[in-house]
Amino acid sequence: MRFAAALILCAMPMTCARAVELQKDTIQAFDRYIRDTETDLERRLQPGGNFLWVDDQPERARLARAGQVVIEHRGSRDTIPAPKGLIHDWIGAVFIPGATLARTIGLVQDYNHHQDVYKPEVLASRLLSRDGNDFKIRLRVIKKKVITVVLDTDYDVRYFPLDAARCRSRAYSTRIVEVENAGKPDERDIPPGNDHGFLWRLNTYWRFQERDGGVYLECEAVSLTRSIPAGLGWLIEPVIKTLPRESLANTLRTTRTVLAK
Repeated sequence: MRFAAALILCAMPMTCARAVELQKDTIQAFDRYIRDTETDLERRLQPGGNFLWVDDQPERARLARAGQVVIEHRGSRDTIPAPKGLIHDWIGAVFIPGATLARTIGLVQDYNHHQDVYKPEVLASRLLSRDGNDFKIRLRVIKKKVITVVLDTDYDVRYFPLDAARCRSRAYSTRIVEVENAGKPDERDIPPGNDHGFLWRLNTYWRFQERDGGVYLECEAVSLTRSIPAGLGWLIEPVIKTLPRESLANTLRTTRTVLAK
């Protein structure tokens, strides 16, 4: 489970994008959206509900079985406006032929080696602690899109085994820090909430099901970023709007490739 988000070093001076303060009403809008999202996810566990998103439409399952990364944004737009921010909600799925639930979970939970599995987007990864099905992890992630962004991110992750063939998990970001001059002697953290706003929050929701001779792997990633400032869309928009989808697709594709071997 690597939820590579977005990142910062400098391919061009970050003075081009002024820092922005994360507002209380922006956080409240994200929290409301998360409550609604998690209510919908719980409905999938009720009798008669589809555990997997791909089962909502047979064509999705067919495409996944055919080897495609099936990915869509939730709702009618690829971003959801929030006060002084944007919410991004993407969901994707892959089918991994020949995989088992145990092997899939084992790979995803091997957080100390995510830097090897999901490179180059994950620069460093570490399991901070584990208590049963609860994990605390730390990832340093990087992405280049017009500018280069590096973030240090911490997550609380919980797994919910359901039966011999199904499991789900959720991960909440607890700390996201933009890193300036990453890897250099003058590296420094930019205070959270007073940074460039490329990623303020990230929640991910995973579902795993073993069937049809393999494993269906799904992930929904809900993130919060700054809004796009007037006059800087050419600089900010590629990072804000395209990275959430690309990171999710890369995560799913890489996981499938590693397990299919």
